[in-house]
Amino acid sequence: MNNFSIKKHFLFTLAIGAIFLSFSFKSNFFEVAKQLEIYTTLFKELNLYYVDEINPAEFTNKAIKNTLKELDPYTNYFDEQEVEEARIRREGEYSGIGASVFYDKKGITLNEVYKGYEADKKGLKAGDIIIKVGNQYLKNMDRDQLSQQLKGAPNTSLDISILRQGKVIDKTIVTEKIEINPVPFYDLIDQETGYIVLTRFNQKASSEVKKAFLDLKKRGMTTLIFDLRNNPGGSLGEAIKISNFFLPKGSKITSTKAKVRKWSTTYNASKVALDLDIPLTILVNRNSASASEIVAGALQDYDRAIIVGERSFGKGLVQRYRNLSYGTQLKLTISKYYTPSGRCIQELDYANRDNKGEVPKFSDGTVTAFKTKNGRVVFDGGGITPDVVVGFSKRNEFTKALLKSRAIFNFTTDFYYKNPTISSIDNFSFSSSNFKSFLNYIKTSDTTFKTSQERLFLDAFKSVSKPKLISSEYQEIKKKLLQAKIENISKDQDFISALIMENILIRYFYKKGTYENKLKKDKVLLEALKILKNKNHYTKILNGA
Repeated sequence: MNNFSIKKHFLFTLAIGAIFLSFSFKSNFFEVAKQLEIYTTLFKELNLYYVDEINPAEFTNKAIKNTLKELDPYTNYFDEQEVEEARIRREGEYSGIGASVFYDKKGITLNEVYKGYEADKKGLKAGDIIIKVGNQYLKNMDRDQLSQQLKGAPNTSLDISILRQGKVIDKTIVTEKIEINPVPFYDLIDQETGYIVLTRFNQKASSEVKKAFLDLKKRGMTTLIFDLRNNPGGSLGEAIKISNFFLPKGSKITSTKAKVRKWSTTYNASKVALDLDIPLTILVNRNSASASEIVAGALQDYDRAIIVGERSFGKGLVQRYRNLSYGTQLKLTISKYYTPSGRCIQELDYANRDNKGEVPKFSDGTVTAFKTKNGRVVFDGGGITPDVVVGFSKRNEFTKALLKSRAIFNFTTDFYYKNPTISSIDNFSFSSSNFKSFLNYIKTSDTTFKTSQERLFLDAFKSVSKPKLISSEYQEIKKKLLQAKIENISKDQDFISALIMENILIRYFYKKGTYENKLKKDKVLLEALKILKNKNHYTKILNGA
């Protein structure tokens, strides 16, 4: 490493020191300087004497990210490349082919193809694996290399080869500007009930919700179901604007409390509301987080909406981006937010991990009661609890392991190619016989779904010096573990079937098809509709009767 590289690295370590200084309550300048000097001298010794060459950027990147793991999962460091990816997520625009993807050793697998964009127009399908771009084969590339393959300025032509059901197909695709609409669907359920889905709080969220709301009002909407299920959040500002659509100007929507005084702020509705009277239900589930919880919590506290569904995720932490040296960034947790009644709905207590690194839950301890505008009792800790609870059974550990695998995705691909057509969107359902087919697929074809017990058992078997001696016992135990897995995920059949059905509908009818199906078959949505149809019941819930 030359002197310039060492000097550049030393300057970068100064930036690290600034990070530690900014969010350590106990640190002082001397302690930061001391630790910085230790790190710098350690790196110098490694660089001079370690037997192999050390990459300074990679070394420091790992050091920073390992340090941040001790805090919360929302405090992250971004190198120059990751800064651009984070900006794309916030703004909802990027250049690409119009598909979501995941990466593995085979190449780039298409997870979902967006209707009307280049991938769709060229006939690409979910489940296709891009194995070659130009003259470059993608097998065994790392994730960072794969992520760059389909990027480029709009109108960049790419020759690709895809693997589909064992056959290689060559295509030429052209990158284009992709805009992610945070409102992928809205419509009238009947002559008077509107339905708006918001999937993320990017910079277009409030404008798209407003556009959908005003269009539905023109078409005769007099009641509204606002779906925030599976919405992980995003912009605090957008959450405040959307809350303001249904709350009077001047209403307190949320407040934040931070170590830095200027970041402890109260956010009030600053504009005239779109509608202060329309009966409103908000749908949430355990994946509704952050900005979704700000909206749901504010409207619940003012008794402005009835919350229906499952308890939300419980993310009461606010992040902010801070620019660092050389085009890098730090996204760090700067404050906690509170609903108008004073609730902090943060679920996980990252500041008090136990000796094993496990994070305790606030909801497992003492929770505090608060009151809404009408005097209804609500609680802090552990997300937003719905006024009307409707959902699926609690997912067991086996189902959680299933969701982390690609078994459902792979089964859906298999189903799609075995069934060229399916019944209409309205009538399609994933039947008990379909679920049995899924279980059979897990038994005979899937290689991705492994429980922790199975992994431990396989690791133990691999360590045996003479495995042939216990081959029959191995097969017997393996069979029992598989059976236990099947029995346990079967307990969550209702939830898994609904998830598979949604994945199947996307393959045939795009995302729009899943929402059209929900209008007829989604039990949470139908319960919200039932509540809105019974005006006396709606009023009684809001009055705590």
